[in-house]
Amino acid sequence: MNIDLIIAVVAFLVTYALIISEKIHRSVVALAGAMFVVFFGVIRQEEAIRAIDFNTIGLLIGMMIIVGITRRTGIFEYIAIKSAKWAKGDPWYILLFLSIITAVFSAFLDNVTTVLLIVPVTFSITAALNLNPTPFLITQILASNIGGTATLIGDPPNIMIGSATGLGFMDFVVNLTLPILIIFIVTMLILKMIYRKQLITTEPLKANIMSFEEGNAIKDRALLKKSLAVLGLTILGFILHQFLHLESATIALSGASLLLLVTKEEPEDILLSVEWPTIFFFVGLFILVGALEHVGVLEVIAQKSIEATGGALVQTSMLILWLSAIASAFLDNIPFVATMIPLIKTMGQLGGIENLNPLWWALSLGACLGGNGTLIGASANVIVAGLAEKNGTIISFKGYLKIAFPLMILSIILSSLYIYVRYFAF
Repeated sequence: MNIDLIIAVVAFLVTYALIISEKIHRSVVALAGAMFVVFFGVIRQEEAIRAIDFNTIGLLIGMMIIVGITRRTGIFEYIAIKSAKWAKGDPWYILLFLSIITAVFSAFLDNVTTVLLIVPVTFSITAALNLNPTPFLITQILASNIGGTATLIGDPPNIMIGSATGLGFMDFVVNLTLPILIIFIVTMLILKMIYRKQLITTEPLKANIMSFEEGNAIKDRALLKKSLAVLGLTILGFILHQFLHLESATIALSGASLLLLVTKEEPEDILLSVEWPTIFFFVGLFILVGALEHVGVLEVIAQKSIEATGGALVQTSMLILWLSAIASAFLDNIPFVATMIPLIKTMGQLGGIENLNPLWWALSLGACLGGNGTLIGASANVIVAGLAEKNGTIISFKGYLKIAFPLMILSIILSSLYIYVRYFAF
């Protein structure tokens, strides 16, 4: 057997195992694995650099800068408090409004940033109402992953898929908004039935919520106006980027540059808000997957997959959807999607499949929604659990699993129906 092939496979499997174990930071593991395959000549440095998807990297950095500046204004806390007052202190409506905000913000920012902003406000509101925050937190985890699935920029798997395939912002909106809306509504109705006995409070405590002053949350009104204007232009750019013949990274970095120019914020300070460990995690993964592709491993797996499904597009779509969902519930969906993208491309070439779009939507729905399955399925889940623990609330793995895993399976059943009806039934 080819020695380069053995090194590439072993490096990938060991890296994956260490990422799952969480004993060493995943960014360190991914970079070490990438440098291992380059050092031993499995893939040359020039090939490794070409394997890095700089469109994904640029899009992530650009949006992180924009969100990092915007969050300083206090607008997110303002919206959360305002929603609680719109609900007139009613626990169910507060849970619903906060979930809608989480889903919408996750679609247009990113779900990790969204939960970091919404969760602290949630604790303040539930404390004022003397309620257990767990139902609110679990609902927000589910909403963040569901909402993030709807757009190109909402979840890292979508960013990676869009960059690799040329599918644009509006392609994701047109193909994924309907199933995501249905899944969100069904999920919220079921959660209302599950938590109805825990969403009860008294009239005096409801009145207490109405005394919250949302205006105090806004820290810098001038910065707010500039941030919202640039954020609006950036989202408009995403909508039009295919017509403008510009990559999504160009739009995001242009927005970030413009916001830095008009706000005159210190670059050193703002660049600290970029999640550099996440960026280098992506870099390492792209190189590792590039090595697997270089030695021919992905071609072999693609061939076996085609043999298993007979190359039929319907069966292949369902295989990718369900495999992505189950795998993403227990593994990080980012390395999984990084591996699946070149694999699907190879399957298309070997199987003579011209229209791969149903496979891409299956991968997106499976990887993003599958992250809801367990407490370690997505980064947002882990962050919410950590914030909860700091505030004295424990979200247990088993307790979360009982609620979320059946809901995740239901969302994949609905996704299966959608994919079949939308792309194959007529």
